[in-house]
Amino acid sequence: MAEHPRDLLKKFGLQPKHSWGQNFLSDERVLERIADEAALRPGEPCLELGPGLGHLTRFLLATGAKVTAVERDRDMVKVLERQKLEGLTLVEGNAAEIDFAKIANADQVVVVGNLPYHLSSPILFEVLDQAQHVSRAVFTLQKEVVERVAAPAGTREGGVLTLMLALHFQAQNVFDVPAAMFHPPPNVDSAVLKLTRRPKPLAEVKDEARFRKVVKAGFAQRRKTLSNSLKSDKTLSSDWAPVLEKAGVDGQRRAETLSVEEFAAIERALG
Repeated sequence: MAEHPRDLLKKFGLQPKHSWGQNFLSDERVLERIADEAALRPGEPCLELGPGLGHLTRFLLATGAKVTAVERDRDMVKVLERQKLEGLTLVEGNAAEIDFAKIANADQVVVVGNLPYHLSSPILFEVLDQAQHVSRAVFTLQKEVVERVAAPAGTREGGVLTLMLALHFQAQNVFDVPAAMFHPPPNVDSAVLKLTRRPKPLAEVKDEARFRKVVKAGFAQRRKTLSNSLKSDKTLSSDWAPVLEKAGVDGQRRAETLSVEEFAAIERALG
């Protein structure tokens, strides 16, 4: 059993860096459940983003997976090095700016992490950009973010990331993690998000970069109708009426009511 984060920090003369969003999770039942959701097989490449003090790392290593941990805080790197966790490959770097496959030295990687709230969106977009190399991802994030990402497309709770990720991944809100389980406790509760890559994209798109631009434009002004909101991106089209007609989508609807398939139809209709 690992020491409580409070005691481990004290041992090394450290304090949580609030500006870095450091909140350490130590509840062993929760950590074990997160590792279980990753469904790691012995020898399977696993990339842990932001291992911190190594509490989750221990459970990932216990699966027999080939774990590579990426940590940007030099103080945390020193703590992890001192613990000498057998089988761990430790890399100092920014988790929001890495090539997952290259760092893990594998074409297919399972990505896991208890992420600082301010890095949630950047890392989710990295998962999206590197989707062909990410078989699964399990992240502890702010509860509100998990609820939004895992919301069914076409509902008011969804947003840009909901639609973009749903093209390649099935998203699941696995379970909540109360703020009291962290040291120090954050101001909001967390939840665990599981992303499982689909065997093939949910819908056909001609140009994925253009699909993302269509989704972003559609949600640019959520209170406006789709036809008006899409006009926010002048680079896509100067006349949306024929595009929407060809896609079979009513421009008087709002973006939040559209499915992934309907946004994909709009992208294809652009020619």
